[in-house]
Amino acid sequence: MNSVPVARDSQAFQRYIAQQEKKSLLRFLTCGSVDDGKSTLIGRLLYETKMIFEDHFSALERDSRKHGTTGEDVDLALLLDGLEAEREQGITIDVAYRFFTTDARKFIVADTPGHEQYTRNMATGASTSDLAVLLVDARNGIVTQTRRHAFIVSLLGIRHIVLAVNKIDLVDFDAARFAAIRDDFLQFSADFGFHSIVAIPLSARYGDNVAERSPRTPWYGGPSLLQHLESVDVTEDLASRPFRMSVQWVNRPDLDFRGFAGTVASGAIRPGDDIVVAQSGVRSKVERIVTYDGDLDVAEAGDAVTLTLADEIDVSRGDVFARSGDRPEVIDQFAAHVVWMHEQPLLPGRSYLLKRGTRTVSAQVTEIRHKIDVNTFQHLAARDLKLNEVAEVHLGLSEAIAIEPYREHRETGSFILIDRYSNATVGAGMVIHGLRRATNVHWQAIDVTRAARAQMKHQLPKLAWFTGLSGSGKSTIANVVEKKLHTLGKHTFLLDGDNVRHGLNRDLGFTDADRVENIRRVGEVAKLMTDAGLIVLVSFISPFRAERQMARDLMKPGDFAEVFVDTPLEVCEARDSKGLYAKARDGLIKNFTGIDSPYEAPEVPEIHIRTTEETIEAAADRVVAWILGRDGADDWVI
Repeated sequence: MNSVPVARDSQAFQRYIAQQEKKSLLRFLTCGSVDDGKSTLIGRLLYETKMIFEDHFSALERDSRKHGTTGEDVDLALLLDGLEAEREQGITIDVAYRFFTTDARKFIVADTPGHEQYTRNMATGASTSDLAVLLVDARNGIVTQTRRHAFIVSLLGIRHIVLAVNKIDLVDFDAARFAAIRDDFLQFSADFGFHSIVAIPLSARYGDNVAERSPRTPWYGGPSLLQHLESVDVTEDLASRPFRMSVQWVNRPDLDFRGFAGTVASGAIRPGDDIVVAQSGVRSKVERIVTYDGDLDVAEAGDAVTLTLADEIDVSRGDVFARSGDRPEVIDQFAAHVVWMHEQPLLPGRSYLLKRGTRTVSAQVTEIRHKIDVNTFQHLAARDLKLNEVAEVHLGLSEAIAIEPYREHRETGSFILIDRYSNATVGAGMVIHGLRRATNVHWQAIDVTRAARAQMKHQLPKLAWFTGLSGSGKSTIANVVEKKLHTLGKHTFLLDGDNVRHGLNRDLGFTDADRVENIRRVGEVAKLMTDAGLIVLVSFISPFRAERQMARDLMKPGDFAEVFVDTPLEVCEARDSKGLYAKARDGLIKNFTGIDSPYEAPEVPEIHIRTTEETIEAAADRVVAWILGRDGADDWVI
């Protein structure tokens, strides 16, 4: 008896699902200064599009009486201020994402923080958005944070802006005030490269010009905010751009099938088309385009597919496919804008991990060209980059990868920087252009090799890296090690921190940036010396793990030993014949390790010397044993 109604309901449901699938999706963010009404505006949009359930609205009414800032009215901002800290302070701290839909379109909106110290969160929300709703309080007009956010969204490639002049009710719906704010914004953002800027006067609290045109602004002839969001065309013509696809994984379920899975970032590809692996330049042809629902005749931007090729070629995760006649630039040096997102500053010369798409390589910021004052857009000199700061930098990579300018391709032109130890994302970057300054520099083939030089000296080149606080005994132990090796007829060289600063590194101070460069230079020199067949001893405080790892990475596995000379701080101070610690505690010496500059102790050193428990001779013998590759020391102890 019920079969017909159930069938009808099922058909209606299927039609509804099909209708939803056909809707386009708009990702946008709200940004602006504190208290400009971002959360209230999104709450109003959710309310007007009937995305709030009755029980949720009842809870919102209760929360409004407890936390609200709108008197007797329901405070719609509380729909998004989900963190208790946000509700108590009345501000947005994290990025809140919400979904809503209308008959015309689906939307994902990011509510981003307004406070300057949360600029990194705002940049995170902007990185996946196609449009930015930039709110301005009609009473205050364009402020510093308006300029900051406008600059950052332009930097991150957002080309469509809604200038939402909010709280227009608090200036009595003054048309002249609205026009002045609009003109001010258009003037300062003229060089930002926005494709469209639509200014709308609105009141998020009362709903004026949010969902429908308001009768209280008869002088405004444009669309409401929701009408504009439903109709704005933000689609890029990705299909007409060059074909790009990053390999997500190599799909090999059995011996008879080998495919390369990923999402087409731009362009289109068909079976029979020529294809090239960007990094290696190896060419092949597309044999099949495989999906879960069957093979395709063409794959376009946004399609998740698996490509099979006509030839067995070397392809791995992180490789980029392109058409044979339009291969992207493959480089290991480029200029980029970087937004720094970590409490620990960016230091030139420090080794980070750079992740572009599915490819991860080691990277160093080789130069900070200038820091950008995002309030005035001035270019400022800088030695490092602090939390929320933006700079133009030069980067060098451990290997060449496919890179394109961000303005041309967001997929291959964007990257993140990752701390090697904490695995935290510390920066986000946008490629400006490749650097071709070193194209005439190549490795020169040399007939006398490292092995030949070492064989003539009858020894294996090794690098023992002594690290520890000032006064720990590093140089003393390293000196004893070198004397023992010299007595055994070994060819050695000791690089001591104080001695090197008299020559090679005399131009460097003791800031964190200078310490990084200090170790970078010494690491490179030490490697050259081991290439000459020498046993090299390096005695430097080298306070940062990242730089000691950088030195380790220069050497072959097994040829580097971290020697941690572990001496308590109070013992180092008691030994200090130069009085350096006392001067540091009195503020006469700045950036002194152990006092006002940190020391990051080795976590798993090859040799751990506790000087309060072991004699200098015994410690030196252990280091010599490692250098000579011997477990016992009876036949060579001096």
